[in-house]
Amino acid sequence: TRYFVDHRKVRVVGGQGGGGGHSFYSEPRKIFGGPDGGNGGDGGHVILKADQQMKSLASVLPFYQGFHGERGGRKNCYGANGAYVYVKVPVGTLVKEDGKVVADLTQHGEEYVAAYGGAGGKGNRFFLSNENRAPTLFTPGEPGQERVLHLELKTTAHAGLVGFPNAGKSSLLRAISRAKPAVAAYPFTTLNPHVGIVHYQDYEQVAVADIPGLIKGAHQNRGLGMAFLRHIERCRFLLYVVDLSVSQPWIQLQDLKYELEQYKKGLSERPCVVIGNKIDLAQSRINLPLLKEQIDDRVIALSALTGDNLEELFLHLRELYDTYVKTEQSRGQSPVKW
Repeated sequence: TRYFVDHRKVRVVGGQGGGGGHSFYSEPRKIFGGPDGGNGGDGGHVILKADQQMKSLASVLPFYQGFHGERGGRKNCYGANGAYVYVKVPVGTLVKEDGKVVADLTQHGEEYVAAYGGAGGKGNRFFLSNENRAPTLFTPGEPGQERVLHLELKTTAHAGLVGFPNAGKSSLLRAISRAKPAVAAYPFTTLNPHVGIVHYQDYEQVAVADIPGLIKGAHQNRGLGMAFLRHIERCRFLLYVVDLSVSQPWIQLQDLKYELEQYKKGLSERPCVVIGNKIDLAQSRINLPLLKEQIDDRVIALSALTGDNLEELFLHLRELYDTYVKTEQSRGQSPVKW
């Protein structure tokens, strides 16, 4: 079983530089040809590279080391440089060192040198001078850089499904995409974020993340707490999923927005739509007009179980996505594509 992993501690060491060569050129009729030891090759770097195909940090190992450089040879031959070691990580990976963010890999193909390889040593040819015509001095290669990094994944989906446990987020994601998160009649069925892709006829794809259920006090690390609040940070717009069958469903929305705002200021003000789920129940039809009176945001009433009114959600989801794309392009930035 491949588990979703969004935290990794990695020790990275650059490759050691190759030592300098030590030799003197000699052949018949040219006995004192002088020093001809070449320089050693540089050690290989360890490089983190963002890759769209990677969706989890599960395949990242706890230790990586770059390849060593080769020793300098005779006849002024330089040693070969050590090969680079590339570590593929998902798009949206934060790289931290001692609690400080040193890199944020948000684009496909973006790279970060996690550990530099050591410089190659100098051969005795390098030390040739008018004062010293036959140097015997040569230097060893330098060791590679060594670091301990913390990798943290923040899912980069376009939309985030935010709601309390058992609001029907996983059922909704199954209804609008091919993702298959677990669905059951008990809270905290979903323990890992799932990303589903909504396909449109013009081949545009909108990524929707099912964030595990929040509860009151999530910003204080209650319940699943901080572990999944950070995945909401990267979502460009939010889909608040509210259970219409409970009494006063607007209280759920107020609590959700409060938790998001306490976690990060301005998070609750992102473009959003309120999805009133379970409209197939009798109590939900009574609560729907009351919910619309209490809140200013647009409400889409639907049933993830029966598929009622999913078309309206598809259309509005595309409107939010198109607005996001235009906003990014007007700023001169490239929008995230799946």
